[in-house]
Amino acid sequence: MRKTASIIGIVFFVITLPSLILSLNQDGGRGVPFNSEWAMGSSSIDSTPLPKTVEEKRIVGVLDDMMRKGRRMESVPIEDGRLLRLLTEAVGAKIVVEIGTSQGYSGLWICMGLQATEGKLITHEIDPHRASVAREHFKQAGVDTIVTIVEGDAHKEVMKLKDPIDILFIDADKEGYLDYLTKLLPLVRPGGLILSHNMNSPRPDPAYIKAITTNPNLETIFLHMDSAGMGVTLKKR
Repeated sequence: MRKTASIIGIVFFVITLPSLILSLNQDGGRGVPFNSEWAMGSSSIDSTPLPKTVEEKRIVGVLDDMMRKGRRMESVPIEDGRLLRLLTEAVGAKIVVEIGTSQGYSGLWICMGLQATEGKLITHEIDPHRASVAREHFKQAGVDTIVTIVEGDAHKEVMKLKDPIDILFIDADKEGYLDYLTKLLPLVRPGGLILSHNMNSPRPDPAYIKAITTNPNLETIFLHMDSAGMGVTLKKR
């Protein structure tokens, strides 16, 4: 537990540091856009990952191509994607369950971490067209062998899951977050993580927020990296 808690603490500090700087100069309660040049002199914060292996470079290439095609291809901002990869690898995840595949952008970040842990991604998508596009992206990135795309209503499909979950990433219908949590929390292993996207915008379900902040078996922090926000919940050992 101490190891996992330390990892989350380090990630929280590193990722929220720009937001802490930003909050010192507020504009209508939101702050001003973070400018790395005035914050760090002539240096800048580069959000581009540096591939270590040929396999990682192939994934990054597909991610870059998706970004060039436009925002509609991205389900999460690049900073959130990097967080998904970082946490996946840091906790040594073997099974990651994603609710909301979209076109595979967030899943590719998760797969980058799973290549290091030799794990697998089970991702759920209700829209057949999005699932088809995501399937092609996973194939282009060379990670299709470690990804299972489940098409259909995730509220029903997740009931078929039986194996322990290391990381649960929820990024689908906001009013459904609580149902996903209720159904899958028993499968999340002690020391595992529940990551919930859009904790800032769109407005999250108050019942879900209550569920992850008032359960003594859970520890939750909220990372305000951008307008969307991410909830990071630890299932205590």
